[in-house]
Amino acid sequence: MLTRQKFRAWCSEAVRILDGATGTELIKQGMPGGVAPELWVMEHPESITAVQQAYAAAGSNIVYSATFGGNEIKLAEFGLAGRAFEINKKLAEISCAAVRNQGVLVFGDMAPTGRFVEPSGDWNFEEAVTVFKHQAEALAAGGVDGFVIETMMDLQEARAALIAVRELFPDAPVMVTLTFDSSQRTLTGVTPEAALITLQSLGADAFGCNCSTGPGDMAKLIKKLQPYAEIPLIAKPNAGLPILKDGKTIFNMNENMFAGYVDELLQCGVNLLGGCCGTTPKHIAAAAQAVKKSSVQRPARGSGKGIICSNRKIRLLSPSEKFIIIGERINPTGKKALQAELRENSMNLVLQFALEQQAAGAQVLDVNMGLSGVDETALMCKALSQVVRAVDTPLCIDSTSPETVEKALRIYPGRALLNSISLEKERIEKVLPVAAKYGAMLILLPLDDNTLPADCAGRKAILSSLLAEVQKYGYILDDVAVDALVMAVSAAPQAGNGALEFIDYCHNELKVNTVCGLSNISFGLPNRMLLNRTFLVMAMARGLNMAIANCMNSDFMDAVLAVEALNGMDEKVTAYLQKQTAAATVASAPVVDKKDLPPNEAAYTAILRGDAPGAVKAVQKAVSEPDCNCKSLLDDFLLRAIAEVGRKFEAKEYFLPQLLSGAEALQASIAELEPYLQDAGQSDSVREKFIIATVKGDIHDIGKNIAALMLRNSNFEVIDLGKDVPAEVIVRRAQEENCHLIGLSALMTTTMSEMPQVIELARRESLDADFIVGGAVVDENFAQEIGAAYAADAMMAVRVARALADKRNGNTARLVL
Repeated sequence: MLTRQKFRAWCSEAVRILDGATGTELIKQGMPGGVAPELWVMEHPESITAVQQAYAAAGSNIVYSATFGGNEIKLAEFGLAGRAFEINKKLAEISCAAVRNQGVLVFGDMAPTGRFVEPSGDWNFEEAVTVFKHQAEALAAGGVDGFVIETMMDLQEARAALIAVRELFPDAPVMVTLTFDSSQRTLTGVTPEAALITLQSLGADAFGCNCSTGPGDMAKLIKKLQPYAEIPLIAKPNAGLPILKDGKTIFNMNENMFAGYVDELLQCGVNLLGGCCGTTPKHIAAAAQAVKKSSVQRPARGSGKGIICSNRKIRLLSPSEKFIIIGERINPTGKKALQAELRENSMNLVLQFALEQQAAGAQVLDVNMGLSGVDETALMCKALSQVVRAVDTPLCIDSTSPETVEKALRIYPGRALLNSISLEKERIEKVLPVAAKYGAMLILLPLDDNTLPADCAGRKAILSSLLAEVQKYGYILDDVAVDALVMAVSAAPQAGNGALEFIDYCHNELKVNTVCGLSNISFGLPNRMLLNRTFLVMAMARGLNMAIANCMNSDFMDAVLAVEALNGMDEKVTAYLQKQTAAATVASAPVVDKKDLPPNEAAYTAILRGDAPGAVKAVQKAVSEPDCNCKSLLDDFLLRAIAEVGRKFEAKEYFLPQLLSGAEALQASIAELEPYLQDAGQSDSVREKFIIATVKGDIHDIGKNIAALMLRNSNFEVIDLGKDVPAEVIVRRAQEENCHLIGLSALMTTTMSEMPQVIELARRESLDADFIVGGAVVDENFAQEIGAAYAADAMMAVRVARALADKRNGNTARLVL
């Protein structure tokens, strides 16, 4: 197997060419629809041999093993989970035998399972890691030169696969590509920049994009990545857009048109170039020739140092950037109400604090679950899962427990800031290696097992030793922030001066980030906010660029803005002017669960937050009141809430995790309310039927399942026929159920042509039904061409289905979802 160092050096020497589409080429080799591709290829090795030798002849330097659906979860759909090792190993061996003698590398292909990993979904993270480990072991046994994790829609699943490979083969090269839609986000809302920062810090050796877009749009994605990329960038675009011609799906970009984008891709920073859907050996040959002829000067490597991120937002921490406020409120210390909730395993206040602090302007949120008598690790994992869904602010993991730090960094879908690493033996021996493994940025605390230095000289001495330790793990100054170790002036009158002197040293001599826990300075004194605010201004003047503080205090936030307005960090004093001309009080969070909120409004709020236990509790309280109108509770609050979730989803304010958690909260609240509706004679006994299916030959069902869930939550009786469903089955079931609404899904360009077959059969059978089509390869034009309505996503499917049902039933006043 190739080493990581050799792979990166090899990539730096020249632009390397990857292969193109495999599935469509295998169909040309005779692969029928509806079979397990991996098993068919294993039984017909000459097919993949011909395809990969054609790509090698076209100029590919790397081909992918034919194991896209080779994980146990996908193979289980064909009853082949028990043969996963055998199939992956054999397919790797076939590819190696096909192209090794031509000097072409083989990378073991690992792709989505079709399940969403927590916190985006309900699949346990460790189970996902195990599934990918099994596949990686088999591919390695088959002799691959490296691994490629491709077409990922969920950053957390990509992380699970990368961790799996890294834990088995620490020195194997791993490439990772995600697929981004027209909004430049994945299905779960992940941005390209956040994915890059997360995965390169976790140990990916190359990163980029594949599928979903053509080369022009993909160049725009690569351009966004380049400033932060320390590793080679990958582009595997489609051959333009799919169109239906003579009953077959083709792409609108021939090889010459495809190759015409090579210079643009290289200018944006591409190091590894190949093709995805619709590309052929001809496309790859044309691209390879264009690369050889190109005189484009590719940009230098970027840098991701000093950047932390959630799965949706990146944040640069640097002394040259604006001041960073780390919200301190998600910490039970001194908060009796939060302590009580955490002991009951409730996250209501955690969510409230996260939303409030983000709305108040915190750029990072500190999360601390340190509380006696509880399982800190379990609480931390639950808190992270809830907070990641609720806000896009990057998080700071704050714990003294090595076990908690390990688990939190392992499951956090981003690059976290870790609070903290000191020179204490346990932190150096147990926590620092873990932080380095998961690529966390560090807060360095200048103390050791024996010393809490009271002056600047003592802190400098410990910091020097501490920096030497973290540098052993590859950390540089840009990737750390030094804690000023602020102490209470009530106990040590010179504590403030000592901290200021140390901040000055770190800022002016080391040029490193500095941070402090601001409230420590005023401990034990009256009017603490005055002292905190005054010390903040003094510290900022000496170079402090981060503080863990209460961002809900408007005077504190105003002080930060005032300093930045006066020191030139606020260009044209824009932020200061905006704040001063706005309302005097800090805007409240968009969703806040107040104690005095009426139960029906609390239920509405809980669904918006995706808080299923909170929604159920609110419904229970509402129905216990003597004047409760259950039908109004359902229509005016629960369904209105999911409608607002849908609106936010379509406006890209919410993404798939928030959509799913909102749906789960609605389901739980309706289940609680239903008996009361029945008792009051207000339950809807008749619901509109809706048949939904993934068409014949297509085994992808993520989008279809999401649409089915949202349709059920919108009071449709959904009949889900599953995936790979023949036209005859769909039409017959619609006739049996007397169903007039049918949804068809397809993810593959090779199967979208099945959609018109279903519609044509329905017409021949005189079936009176309206069709809605959707899926990654489907668009409005295609839908119109085949006589169907189009739904771009689950919420649009609900809205279109409701409009069609209303038109049939003559209804004009329905809740618009």
